[in-house]
Amino acid sequence: MASSTTGPVQKSEEEWRAVLSPQQFYILRQKGTERAGTGEYNKYSEEGVYSCAGCGTPLYKSTTKFNSACGWPAFFDGLPGAINRTTDSDGRRVEITCAACGGHLGHVFKGEGFQTPTDERHCVNSVSLKFAPH
Repeated sequence: MASSTTGPVQKSEEEWRAVLSPQQFYILRQKGTERAGTGEYNKYSEEGVYSCAGCGTPLYKSTTKFNSACGWPAFFDGLPGAINRTTDSDGRRVEITCAACGGHLGHVFKGEGFQTPTDERHCVNSVSLKFAPH
C-alpha cells in the first residue's frame, strides 16, 4: 500500500489495480461494499488512526469510532478536510470518499439518534481503511 500523502493522488485504473488487492479495488475504485459484519475493523477498538487503504491519507481518529451495531466500522467525525461528501444520484444517501485519492469509503448518515457530538454515522468499509496504533 502507498504511504501517507499530503496532496491529491491520481493514478490510472491499471496503477490502482497494481497496488490494491482485488477487494480493495472493487470497494475503493468501483464503489463496492463489503458484507456486513465481515470487516476487520468492525469491532476493533484499539487507539490510533485509520487511514485510506489506497493512498495512506489519515481519515479518522479512533476516538471518533463508536459501536453502532450496523455491521461496519462507524465514526461520528473525520479529520478536517480528509473526507469529501457527495449525494448519491438517487438523492437517498451521501457517499464519503477520501479527499486525496477519491477512494470510496462508504456513506454518512445524519439524525439517527446516536448519542455522539455530531449526530452522524460514517459507515465505512473496513477494506477502505488501514489502522496504525498510537
